[in-house]
Amino acid sequence: MIGLSFYAITLPTINIGFQTAKTPEQVSTILQVLILLTILSIAPALLLMLTSFTRLIVVFSILRHAIGTQQTPPNQVLISLALFLTFFIMSPTFKKVYENALIPYLDKQIDEKQLFERAQRPFKEFMLRNTREKDLALFIKLRGEKRPLTPDDVSFFTLVPAFMISELKTAFQIGFLLYIPFLIIDVVVSSVLISIGVLMLPPMMISLPIKLLLFVLVDGWNLLVMSLVKSFH
Repeated sequence: MIGLSFYAITLPTINIGFQTAKTPEQVSTILQVLILLTILSIAPALLLMLTSFTRLIVVFSILRHAIGTQQTPPNQVLISLALFLTFFIMSPTFKKVYENALIPYLDKQIDEKQLFERAQRPFKEFMLRNTREKDLALFIKLRGEKRPLTPDDVSFFTLVPAFMISELKTAFQIGFLLYIPFLIIDVVVSSVLISIGVLMLPPMMISLPIKLLLFVLVDGWNLLVMSLVKSFH
């Protein structure tokens, strides 16, 4: 006879409740956790607003449409490439934030207010270098602020939208320049097919391999990435 024995498995218990904080340190810890969760929830938006990601992903999307490959490279590939290039371009800024803000805060040399002030300073320097004066003046006027005399006088919340529309304008300018050679190829192929009387064959079937061949021969990805990285001051 085969006997079956059952063993009792002890499971840990979890208690969730709200208790009154007895010391100021407990209140500070709770606030730090809430701030961390808030930062993590808005991290994607911060990535779009404060870094080079916007310009990169817009240019890559325009390039894909200019070549005529609607889903190649896939969105995941373009976003991953834009993310890694963003980290590459923003690494000096991230290093300054880490050394001047995060390390002193972890060593308890500064408080949360000083952490925010020191962390935003490198991002302000980066955004000011890549923001057009016209766009910055627009938002200063819309907010009714006085004309800043020094870069430190520029409000952070005024600089962010000005930086974003400057990035969009720059991305569209780069995309327009990318579109021109591929547009010329489409026009030439269409004209040749019409002139020889081939009307049943879509011009895209002929122009697409020609555009891919041209992009590969000129080492397009190398030139594009180099130009994008150098476009940031």
